[in-house]
Amino acid sequence: MTVKIEKKIVGYSVADTSPKKEMLENPELPLDSVDASLETEKDELANVVHMHEKLQRPEMLVGSTYKIKTPLSEHALYVTINDIILNPGTEYERRRPFEIFINSKNMDHFQWIVALTRIISAVFRKGGDATFLVEELRSVFDPRGGYFKKGGKYMPSLVAEIGDAIECHMKMIGMIKADEMDDCVRDHLKAKRAEYDSMNDGNNDKAETAQAVEEEISDFPPDAQLCPKCHTKAVIKMDGCMTCLNCGESKCG
Repeated sequence: MTVKIEKKIVGYSVADTSPKKEMLENPELPLDSVDASLETEKDELANVVHMHEKLQRPEMLVGSTYKIKTPLSEHALYVTINDIILNPGTEYERRRPFEIFINSKNMDHFQWIVALTRIISAVFRKGGDATFLVEELRSVFDPRGGYFKKGGKYMPSLVAEIGDAIECHMKMIGMIKADEMDDCVRDHLKAKRAEYDSMNDGNNDKAETAQAVEEEISDFPPDAQLCPKCHTKAVIKMDGCMTCLNCGESKCG
């Protein structure tokens, strides 16, 4: 229904439609019960605990540890992220990162690693959207050059791989939405991979040692190229079209 405004608008406010919806669904519901439900909802929202820097650390935190093994060092790094459970047992229950620790036998990077973990932990405790840390860390480039981690994904620096571990953790606890591939796209890539392998069965006899070393690094064909979208060495050429076997990126659409 169209309503014509005859007078000048001098002010406005957002209407709360929740009691109207409840009254429409239950016309015989008394107004007192609607007001009581609104008050209960307001009290619940008022008691919801959000992440902030004055939140006290509990005696026990739930954590996950991620192993980082790079060709830059013979010793691995272990990234541990501890989470705090906010509003446990309620519909507002959330798991949020509270602190991060990085440990290794290699003491060459000890000073900047301690500084990095303290800054990241402070950002976690500050509250708000901390997902920006992933992009900030992954945009750090090593002047000596990056490397390929196991699976064929390119890492521009050690700091970038720490950011990659934080991203994996945030996806696990639901802070970052994971990009799930459609089943039809996944089946199409599997068919492409199988077709590519069958076409190259006759060329597997040469450079066996080099290929074995390459396969330890990458889960994709050894002559695959780097994908500009997912930064994984998984782009192959089939039927005149460059296609990434990891994310499905293709120049042919």
